[in-house]
Amino acid sequence: MTNSSENTASPAAAVVDFRTVDLRGRSLTLAGLRAAVPRAQGHTVADAEEKVLDIISAVRQRGFEALGELALRFDGVQQEHPLVPQDALSAALDGLDPSVRRALEESISRARRFADGQRPRNIDVELGDGALVSQNWVPVARVGLYVPGGLAVYPSSVIMNVVPALAAGVQSIALASPPQKEFGGLPHPTILAAAALLGITEVYAIGGAQAIAAFAYGVAASDAGPALEPVDVVTGPGNIFVATAKRLVKGVVGIDSEAGTTEIAILADSTARPRLVAADLISQAEHDPKAASVLITDSEELAAAVRTELEQQAAATKHGSRVREALSGPQSGVVLVDNLEQGIAACDAYAAEHLEIMTRDAAGVAARIRNAGAIFVGDYSPVSLGDYCAGSNHVLPTSGTAAFSSGLNVTTFLRAIQVVNYSREALAEVSTHIVSLSGAEDLPAHGDAVTARFS
Repeated sequence: MTNSSENTASPAAAVVDFRTVDLRGRSLTLAGLRAAVPRAQGHTVADAEEKVLDIISAVRQRGFEALGELALRFDGVQQEHPLVPQDALSAALDGLDPSVRRALEESISRARRFADGQRPRNIDVELGDGALVSQNWVPVARVGLYVPGGLAVYPSSVIMNVVPALAAGVQSIALASPPQKEFGGLPHPTILAAAALLGITEVYAIGGAQAIAAFAYGVAASDAGPALEPVDVVTGPGNIFVATAKRLVKGVVGIDSEAGTTEIAILADSTARPRLVAADLISQAEHDPKAASVLITDSEELAAAVRTELEQQAAATKHGSRVREALSGPQSGVVLVDNLEQGIAACDAYAAEHLEIMTRDAAGVAARIRNAGAIFVGDYSPVSLGDYCAGSNHVLPTSGTAAFSSGLNVTTFLRAIQVVNYSREALAEVSTHIVSLSGAEDLPAHGDAVTARFS
């Protein structure tokens, strides 16, 4: 997606039309709340699915030939083979701005400490003499990590994908990011530098749904270069087409979540500072014209003050045109509620990717939230902290999917394998129960498999 109108917006476009959804005095069911809160419109899942299915089919049937055509079509890049040369990775790291390198190293350090603490322990449960059941966590063999391109550069997403995979013990890691015409058809050099900093050597210049398809199904070797071997798990954020591709390949591979265009919700009361609320709404709006920024509050005065701040701050920020478009879209706005209880219910119905709590007793309110990708508590935990240096992961579920899925973490790359180890005596102790249950299910051979051991 281009942003050629960034500095040529008309006077009308300079106004932030931050709409209002008034839920006060309304007793809504969960379904009603979900229908009422702001959501993105435009591309539907059905529209995206049709396009993505065509891309997946092309990649599966024609491999690198199709990937080359898609790179030319979507990225304007002529491409023989998408594998990034090792010298390009080294050159990108050597040329990295020292201050950016220090920032990346600090982000990596914090992310590693948090990821290392996430790994679940193996367990052994003795259910009787000679009756042992264990659960062992084992990493998947190979993962494909996607780092988006678009209107911004995301070396932080390299960290968020790679660090938990390494902490899980994954041995084979491939990374893909869109080719950039201005960088000779390679991903942005800061993306390459971050990969090199983390020791990732298998990097591909592939963007969008085609990257997800290539990871899921693999691509056979060609005259242009070596094969891209299929992976076991695909992770990473992206637009609706990337999220749809992940949904369509789920079952062929594991995925983290459907992490699409970014969104922020802020639950605030009259104690919140309008300047900070507006700054945080804008921080996510600058990602994309389709980004969602939602304020949920029981204070009309706060909502009015935030609107004033949005106008002033949007006029002063670098990507003002993009910010105004995002804030004025149907996916953004103020949700007015009667009280904190209704505000919490609205938050759970919205199930935000990022949810900030700016209320009295913010920590206590945060503890009551059930649905969110990540929760940011109080004035000094903005989403921007989580994007870069909190130690948490910023690859999070969007579009309400936080109601049933989690953000990227170490367990995304692990499988829980159950191990059953019974002695003859321990099996004998439950054998009659097994025979009874197999008979009740009309599966007598199950019982026979047990009694055969004692004949």
